[in-house]
Amino acid sequence: MRAMEELLLDGNAAAGLLAQIFVPDVTSALARCVHCQASAALGAVALYQGAGSVLRCRNCEGVLLRVVSAPDRTYIELTGIRCLELPLA
Repeated sequence: MRAMEELLLDGNAAAGLLAQIFVPDVTSALARCVHCQASAALGAVALYQGAGSVLRCRNCEGVLLRVVSAPDRTYIELTGIRCLELPLA
């Protein structure tokens, strides 16, 4: 068995993997709600826009995802999604 140190890389090593996952259009990705366990495509959930954007489960109205854009960065919070299933092209 290999030592843990041999398996350890920094996050830059995941660049190729993350580029495959975080594609421009994720509206077809299935999100499972952490609150009620319902699954739906992100394009089918409810979007509320104010100071930021909030995606809510249509089944229980639980918050799935929050996005806030600042001049120099974007903040994404996904704690309402138990699992995000992304189709690969």
